[in-house]
Amino acid sequence: MNIKFKLKKGDEVMVLAGKDKGKTGKIIKMIPKQNKAIVSEINKVKKNQKPDNNQPGGIIDKEMPIHISNLSFYDTNLKKGIKIGFKIDKDKKFRINKSSGKEI
Repeated sequence: MNIKFKLKKGDEVMVLAGKDKGKTGKIIKMIPKQNKAIVSEINKVKKNQKPDNNQPGGIIDKEMPIHISNLSFYDTNLKKGIKIGFKIDKDKKFRINKSSGKEI
């Protein structure tokens, strides 16, 4: 089963719910099977790391996945989260801002 998302890697997103509500960041990695994404500087936790051959042990900060439903595309012009839609024009599919109709 191939799951399609309106958000993709590299998008600037805003967090809608959780401990980091209102913060923004870029999507680093998408996890489609779990409907989650990893966002830079969002949902950070402390993790105890064992020493490895090439890295030391200790307590590190790690970004954990956050559910897609808690993320919204962030429009830098409007400075708020927006809804995304698709538009097909002459065999080309692209994303649009649903409120203004502009291409993303």
